[in-house]
Amino acid sequence: MSTYDYGHLNGPGQYGEFVGLDLTHGTPPLEALIAVSARLTEALRRECPGLVRQGQIIEAAFAESADDGLPPNRGRIRSALDDICIGASAGTASLAYTRQLVQALGL
Repeated sequence: MSTYDYGHLNGPGQYGEFVGLDLTHGTPPLEALIAVSARLTEALRRECPGLVRQGQIIEAAFAESADDGLPPNRGRIRSALDDICIGASAGTASLAYTRQLVQALGL
């Protein structure tokens, strides 16, 4: 076994400092994000009706971005996704769509 110091290890792959894989080649198209947010809201309606408002907030942020041509309001989306992560049960579609949006936006 080597005693070489790899420096600060991070992430699931335990890559050393300043080394890692960036699999996000930019932000996905806005249409794809809108579609995922719509599926998230539908999943919330089925699984966590109390969190539907957060899904609607995310959809509204993407719709506003589509209307004005500016980037989505990441702060508003992040806080809504955080609320969903806290309230949604493990193994639900709601949590899976939330994870997709978090990864897609790099939050």
